[in-house]
Amino acid sequence: KVGDHCSILTLPVRMHSLQVDSVQRWMEDLRHMTEVECMCVLQAKPIGVEEDTQGELIVATGDHVARNNLQTLLRRALVVSTELGKMFQRLEKGRWQRVHSTAVRANCHVRSLVHEYSTARNTPAEMQKYEKSLLEKCMELTTITERCLHTEDEFFLKSMREAIHEILTDVSDSFSHMIDMALANEIQILIRQIESSDSVYTIGSAISNLLSLTQDGPQLCRIIAKEGAVVALFKICRQDCFSDLYAHALRTVASICCVEEGINQLEKVDGILCLADILTDGNSAEAARAEAAAVVAQITSPHHTSTQHLGSFLESMQDIVTALIKLCESASCGEVFLLASAALANITFFDSMACEILLQLHAIHILLQSCKDRQRVDTPYSKDQVVTILANLSVLEQSSSEVLQEKGILLQLLGEKPSSSSPSEGAACERVQQKAAVTLARLSRDPDVAQTAIQLQAVPRLIELCRSPAERNNSDSVLVACLAALRRLAAGCPDSIEAADHQQLIKPRLVDSFLLCSNMEESFV
Repeated sequence: KVGDHCSILTLPVRMHSLQVDSVQRWMEDLRHMTEVECMCVLQAKPIGVEEDTQGELIVATGDHVARNNLQTLLRRALVVSTELGKMFQRLEKGRWQRVHSTAVRANCHVRSLVHEYSTARNTPAEMQKYEKSLLEKCMELTTITERCLHTEDEFFLKSMREAIHEILTDVSDSFSHMIDMALANEIQILIRQIESSDSVYTIGSAISNLLSLTQDGPQLCRIIAKEGAVVALFKICRQDCFSDLYAHALRTVASICCVEEGINQLEKVDGILCLADILTDGNSAEAARAEAAAVVAQITSPHHTSTQHLGSFLESMQDIVTALIKLCESASCGEVFLLASAALANITFFDSMACEILLQLHAIHILLQSCKDRQRVDTPYSKDQVVTILANLSVLEQSSSEVLQEKGILLQLLGEKPSSSSPSEGAACERVQQKAAVTLARLSRDPDVAQTAIQLQAVPRLIELCRSPAERNNSDSVLVACLAALRRLAAGCPDSIEAADHQQLIKPRLVDSFLLCSNMEESFV
């Protein structure tokens, strides 16, 4: 199989991101920063807040209540975590004045957060215990750091440093756990909205909030999965009355399934069968089928260490693979093609039966013809998926005849170059070149394919990629693949390689040719 595969996790950013003016962001953050002296005196009690507006930093009105709660909670948590991180650094340097002032600020922020959240929500009993313990530890931290300001006794300060470090570690762990519990509480509210509401608007808003949360990292995705979000989302996808929400729900499922906990939940509710139903249903909207393909790509990613869920996937593979190649053929835009082809690329990695199914469905013809259609294949990322599938299909002998019918398109992929200075696009072009060379090397075991490749000027392009580091973006993996392809072609048609090239690129050991080419200057060409 081809290594270094670009899974759905590294596809172009299609995730939701918050983009606001920098001044606006600063003003929003300022609302969550507390004036330390006032807070120390008033112990985090709100100043001049009317009864009906208490906890305004947590509570919002209208459709954005949950989102405001969650975003505020995350921002305040980030502020506290930053202060605790600074405190660890200053403690190591023995900057006691700053250690104490940071402890005071952290104490105030924690008290403010706890007070406001408790005002906005009926805090669960277990969480109240954590809050009380955390506040006591924060106060202890403030008191003990203050004692260090009034002495220069090195022995005393050393013993205090160890004690403070222990308390600080305890505070950090307790705070993280408390935030996780608060987030879980908020997530439960969103899931209850999805499960209990009949309103498409209300459910859609809750799903949007969950999707937004998934962008904040794997830890939040684990909490979301643990609270049962995947189960609730698949219930939506099994009800015809919510068909307009399928795409939105499945996009959220794909994001949650970046962690094993999400995939395990999907397996428990027979999510793969639901995905197969949506993909094979001719009445399903293209957007829903595209997002179902995204989920398939996510759960079949080679980056996942667990493959237990793939057992049930194999049962539906024929239907899923057939639906995905049809989606590639009929895709109305580049994103739909990208998602469907990424799912197919991942599937071809873990089961050879998928490759045989694709050959029966004339996938090589469909995919190579797609490369001519700028509406469907408009980026190196899509071509990366196509050439990954081709490389994995090329291990089957039957693939040679299909590639012969599509003369030249595979060789065009060897010439893939980035259209911008984007590092991710450059890396995608490298993968396209590498996998195109690997595919060519595998297919050239067939003399007819080798002869056709030589007639289409594959050898000069391979030599150019070997000798010119700039052509391959200084990629060693592209160099190795091109050397291997050249040697395969030379074995079948020795006369196709000139004597000088043969002497340097074919005759030596592969490692010697690699070292020679990898050290070449551009002026050599």
